[in-house]
Amino acid sequence: MATDGEDDFDEFDVEAWQREQEEHELSAAGIAEQNGFLLRGYRDFRQAADRIVAVWQGFPEVASIALIGSAAMDPWKEVPRFRNYRRARIELWHECKDLDLALWLTDLGSLNELRRAKNRALRDLHDETGIGVAAHQTDVFILEPGSDRYLGRLCDFNRCPKGKPECLVPGCGASGHLRQIDGFRFRRESLAPGRMVRLFDRASGALRRAADLPLPVADLIDAAAAGDSNQ
Repeated sequence: MATDGEDDFDEFDVEAWQREQEEHELSAAGIAEQNGFLLRGYRDFRQAADRIVAVWQGFPEVASIALIGSAAMDPWKEVPRFRNYRRARIELWHECKDLDLALWLTDLGSLNELRRAKNRALRDLHDETGIGVAAHQTDVFILEPGSDRYLGRLCDFNRCPKGKPECLVPGCGASGHLRQIDGFRFRRESLAPGRMVRLFDRASGALRRAADLPLPVADLIDAAAAGDSNQ
């Protein structure tokens, strides 16, 4: 029996709500909404990449910047990790979880300034558009121009060394804010055609917007229509 001040709890109400949620998720409208949400992840990460490129190209040591990883590729469908869809073997667009950038630098002396500029760009993007991409959702792989030799990652700690366990990896911080990760090996295939989009190249003057990369627009429209119909 519920006591004064407590809400009555009916487990059947919870079960009914869970069934309704599952039925909606597996409906055409629910699938469209989820696909739209997943594609908006691509769109948001790509817009974040453009903001970062805009501030980084002002650093003379920046030779080139490329979008790599899922955000650089055409979305594909797969059975996702989400329980109801996985159980029903329903394919959705691949979930783009973070923003991966390759950054070719001729000098490593301003990594902290590059880190701060990146984080300011992400804050400005959120303040102006509401798009939220956190610093920890960005992985920046530092490469040597000409050889594409992997040097390390741009560390997001506000000082180097920070005194964290991560800082104890051999070679970490040998150049300030150049992070090394134990056991990590950069995959050169990440720079292969179809897996990389060059956004800025100082030598050629080439500049490309990640936001202009194609997305399955029909699914975004279907998701918006499904959302409107449920309001």
